[in-house]
Amino acid sequence: MKKTPHPSRTPALPSPPDAARRSEQAVMVDLEALCTRPGYIHAVAALCFRDNMMLIGEHLTESDLQDRFNPNRLLRTEINTLLGLMLKAPIDWSVPTREVLGEHIQASDRLLQELHDALSGAFDLGEMLQVLECGETHNPFDSGEVLREPIFYAAESAYNFQYLDLAARRYAADADWLAANVGFTMEQACAVANAADQLLMHQFPAMVESLRDVPVEQWSLLHAFRINPARLADATGLSRELVECILLRFTVPDGDSNPRFTSLQEFNQIAATPLLRTPQGDFILLQNYALAEALYDSPFYWMNDDKPYRPQRDKHRGEFTEDFVAERLARVFGADRVHTNVDLWHGKTKVAEIDVLVLWADRAVIVQAKAKRLTVEARKGNDQIIRDDFKKSVQDAYDQGLACAEVLGAAGYTASRNDGSTIDVSGITEIFMFCVVSDHYPALSFQARQFLKTRDVERVRAALVCDVFLIDVLTEFLETPLQLLSYIARRARYDDGLLAAQELTILAYHLKHNLWLEDRTSMLQLAEDFTAGVDVAMTVRRRGFPGDATPEGFLTRFEGKALGRIVREIERHPEPAVLEQGFQLLEMSGDAFDDLSRMVERMALRSSQDGAPHDVALIFADGSGVTFMSSNAPDHEAAERLAALCVRRKYRQKADRWFGVCVSGGDARLRFGLRLAEPWVQDDTMDASTHGMTQPLTPKAAYERAFRGGRSKPKVGRNDPCPCGSGRKHKKCCIA
Repeated sequence: MKKTPHPSRTPALPSPPDAARRSEQAVMVDLEALCTRPGYIHAVAALCFRDNMMLIGEHLTESDLQDRFNPNRLLRTEINTLLGLMLKAPIDWSVPTREVLGEHIQASDRLLQELHDALSGAFDLGEMLQVLECGETHNPFDSGEVLREPIFYAAESAYNFQYLDLAARRYAADADWLAANVGFTMEQACAVANAADQLLMHQFPAMVESLRDVPVEQWSLLHAFRINPARLADATGLSRELVECILLRFTVPDGDSNPRFTSLQEFNQIAATPLLRTPQGDFILLQNYALAEALYDSPFYWMNDDKPYRPQRDKHRGEFTEDFVAERLARVFGADRVHTNVDLWHGKTKVAEIDVLVLWADRAVIVQAKAKRLTVEARKGNDQIIRDDFKKSVQDAYDQGLACAEVLGAAGYTASRNDGSTIDVSGITEIFMFCVVSDHYPALSFQARQFLKTRDVERVRAALVCDVFLIDVLTEFLETPLQLLSYIARRARYDDGLLAAQELTILAYHLKHNLWLEDRTSMLQLAEDFTAGVDVAMTVRRRGFPGDATPEGFLTRFEGKALGRIVREIERHPEPAVLEQGFQLLEMSGDAFDDLSRMVERMALRSSQDGAPHDVALIFADGSGVTFMSSNAPDHEAAERLAALCVRRKYRQKADRWFGVCVSGGDARLRFGLRLAEPWVQDDTMDASTHGMTQPLTPKAAYERAFRGGRSKPKVGRNDPCPCGSGRKHKKCCIA
């Protein structure tokens, strides 16, 4: 599964004062000396077992993952550093004594913490405060040296199973080249990697149990990471020769001493070939995540030496990103609303191209995709290359998307598909932009805050900068247009007030609490453990683990409620008259959504009992409002009554926007809606007509009045009849 970042982790050992802080290179020298000691590989195995293994019961739960967010855990990049340095000398496979093994583990933790301190030392708080005291502006993260730390310790953007699922698709068009040049396809390689995951998962408990019969001095966890080609061949149905061919391609070559790994963020051979070969001929896989990532990344570089094939490789790479994003968005909006490679024309002149365009009701989504990665030189802290990589990966995509958004649907401009057929892009009132990269881009959201140069354009929301892995998760959980666009709109609105290590954390918070910030909240920092619910649900959905397939929170709160049904109806019939009201309902806080839902249910129940219409008017923080009315009267009669209520209420509140929603008595099913969006204008007749009207209530106040009668009514006992009129006891009804 994903690993959590740790720039903010609590140090395992006290950090030395600045004066005593050693340089990064000095720490690396000591680390190399440690990693090349006899038997050190057994210490790395123990660290991987300690920090990567997860024990679960019959069902995978969020509590099972809490150790994954321990800030003292080592990250994949840290373990890769140890392994890369270990390759500097021939591996000594002898088992060290318990005392020596313990010393190796403690020294590894201590030196890696010291390495983290050295990287963090590039950020000089004292210098920044001095600059601020002088009245000057200073952004320390303009420095590439400062950025090295968040890049190295960045959160993983993908799950290991996402890498494997997407790698097979990413290189499907290159299958012939791969079969001819390396002897296998990526579909076959991913099948072997999946089988290796399963093999390791099932052999860990047995291996630990077997240690009972082994003398303590001979204990080693290295055997837990051993994979046998014959067993993988049986699991996959592939020949043993083919399985060994695949494994060897991702195995450190014999005699390779990792010569290019001379500093922390230089090329590390272990990242490209994470498998090790034992003297007995078996393979050691210490990090299955590293193998999954190598399968996703490495084939691109294999093809690099075939210059005639490079154009095909690059073409396939770009097509994969666009096609995958289009497919995932089609899952939400429907295939007929998603278009790829859309050309924008001014007369007979082509002015822009949209990679993926989604049209839904009067909304549009523009996706611009890039396959540019963060290079090794950028990871080293080269300021100019960091910015150059960001420009090619994100800024160019943003600029292209914004250029498209400015003319989309404008007079004199048309849109067409590749086959020349036109696309109707008229009447678009709001445009969402996605800038998507196809690879893991370390600290992407952090760099977007630092470097992205934006412009305000009418109708266009702030862009979401993300990778294909986030698009995959977004569309997995926010599976309706209203839910997805509502989240993206709020994500853009709260952009300056949210601080998280990655976009997935913000999404996870939304799924648990419904993303909603009070006006007095200037900044909300989200911890990584919010992702636990999403981690569980994705594992359950994609790998069949027993557990909850939907994170407990906003999505589960939706089920069985009147407003939930109303929102579903709005999504099935996205008419402009009620579409904005759907967004408004979804943007309510969780408690307000629950309260209003119960008020609507109560109102509908009363209409079914007395046959009369009932209504409630609510005001929202932005000055707009809504009138809900329950009625079983004929459509024309109910529509006239709802329109009259809304017109009067809108005028009384001096609002520019007011919505009306009519539901049926009894089951509170959505019948129709209306939207009043004309600017408020003073009118003497309306002043007289609305004089004396009561003020509308906030959802919370309305709920208090409807169900508790304010403070004047006595408390309802648990066994008393419920005041909502359901006929059930209070404890079996609204008390919940």
